Amino acid sequence: MSQKLSLQQRCQQMASVASQVVLRGDALIAACESDWRPDPVETITGELLPLCAGLRWIGKRGVKVLRDRHVGVFGRPLWMTGVRSTVQRVPFGEVLILGTWNYPLLLPGIQIAQALAAGNQVCFKPAVGTEAISKLLVDCFRDVGVDESRLRLLGSDVESATAAIDSGVDLVVLTGSAATGQKVLASVAPTLSASIMELSGCDAVLALPGCDTQLVARSLRFGLTFNGGATCIGPRRLLVQPDDHRELLDAVTQELSDTGEVTVHPVARKNVADQVVAALAAGAVDVLGSFDEDKLRNHGQMSPLILDGVNADAPIAQADLFAPVLSVIRADNADCMIRIVNDCPYRLAASVFGDRSTAQKIAADLNVGTVTINDLIAPTADPRLPFGGRGKSGFGVTRGREGLLAMTTARVVSTRRGRLMPHLDRRTPRDRDLLQGAMAVLHGGSLRTRLSGLNQLVRGVKTKTD
Repeated sequence: MSQKLSLQQRCQQMASVASQVVLRGDALIAACESDWRPDPVETITGELLPLCAGLRWIGKRGVKVLRDRHVGVFGRPLWMTGVRSTVQRVPFGEVLILGTWNYPLLLPGIQIAQALAAGNQVCFKPAVGTEAISKLLVDCFRDVGVDESRLRLLGSDVESATAAIDSGVDLVVLTGSAATGQKVLASVAPTLSASIMELSGCDAVLALPGCDTQLVARSLRFGLTFNGGATCIGPRRLLVQPDDHRELLDAVTQELSDTGEVTVHPVARKNVADQVVAALAAGAVDVLGSFDEDKLRNHGQMSPLILDGVNADAPIAQADLFAPVLSVIRADNADCMIRIVNDCPYRLAASVFGDRSTAQKIAADLNVGTVTINDLIAPTADPRLPFGGRGKSGFGVTRGREGLLAMTTARVVSTRRGRLMPHLDRRTPRDRDLLQGAMAVLHGGSLRTRLSGLNQLVRGVKTKTD
C-alpha cells in the first residue's frame, strides 16, 4: 500500500512529471510519429509543451484551487448563529479516463494529472493504436512515484472500458466523438456514474467586414493542416458576408494553393469521404479542384479542401470531420452568423476575425465553449483555461481551474458552537409571528413591508407561551 500523500505533495508530484516528459522527449516524439503526424515539431508544440505547462500549473496553483474553503461569521444568516462551516473538495474515488488518438499525450496526460492531484485513483484506457505512446506517458508518472494503486493502464479494447464501467467507477472522462459519447453515457446510466464528455466539434470561423483577410487565410491554413487536420477545434466552416466573399475566398485559395497532402487517420476516412461526396452532389464547389475520392478512401491521402456554396444546414456543415475540409457559407450579416453557429449541434469553439470591439460583442452571443478573437486553436493551450463544449460537443470541462475542480466533488462540514439552538425547542404559539415578522424585516421589498414585519415581530414577542 502506497503512502497517502497530502494535497501539496500530490500537486508537486504532478509538476515533477514535466521533467520526466522532457527526459523522455525523444521517445515520446518518436512514438507519436505517424503518417498523419510526420512532423516532430507538431508533437512538441501541440502536445509536449502544453502538457508540461499544464503539469507545472498544477504544482503552482493546484493547492490553492483545491484547498478547503472556510465559511465563517461574515454573511452568516442570523438563525445560524454559532455555526461555522467548511467546504471541502474531495476526490470522486475511481476515475476512468478514455483516451483519444488525435492528441494521445496532451489530452489524457492533463486529465490523469488533474485526477491524481485531486486524490483519485485512475484507470486509463488508451485509444486503439496509441498503446506504445500511452505506456510511455504512464511511465513518466511511474518515474515520480505514482504506482499501480493510483494509476492503472488498461488495454485499448472496448472490453477494457466496459469492464471498468461495469465495476462501478465513480467518474468517467471521455475525449472522443459524439457517437462514442452516446454509447458511454448509455453504459454509465445504470450506475449513475458522473461523467465529463469532451466531444467533437464543427467549428466556425466568422470573418467580419473589414477583417484582415491575410490573417484569416494564414490562420485557416494553420488550422486545416496542423496535426493532419485532426483537431477537434480545427476550422470546418468559414462564415463570410456576401460583399466580402470573393476577396476572402481568393486569399484563402492563394494561401492553400501550394499546401501538400496530409494523411487522414483510418478511423476518419469513410466519414470524410462520404460527407464530401454528398456535398459535391448537392452543389458544393471544390474550389481548388483537389479532391480525389479514391485516394482518400483507399490511401487516406488528401489535400486541404475548400467547398464553396455550402448551405448552413447542409450535412457537411453539421458534421464532426477530422480532416482538412472547410465549408464556405455566406451569411447576410453578423446576426445571421451568430444564428448559424448557435443552431449547429456541435458547439465546441468558434473564432471571430475583425474589429476587436465588435468581435467581443459577437463572442458574447455565441453559445460555444471557447471563442477566440483574431486567432484560432493556439490560445487553448494555455494551462489556465478550461476546455469543454455545448450540445453534441459534450458537457463538463477539463483543464484549468475549472477542470481541476471537476475532478472532485464538494463536501460540507458544519460545526455548531454554543448552546443557542432554537430550532430544537418545542413549537409555541408565538413562533409564526416571530419568524414571519423577522422574514419581513430582513427581506421585505419596501419600507412599509418591513414596518409591518416589525409590528408582527413585536406581537410575537408579546404572545404568551403558556
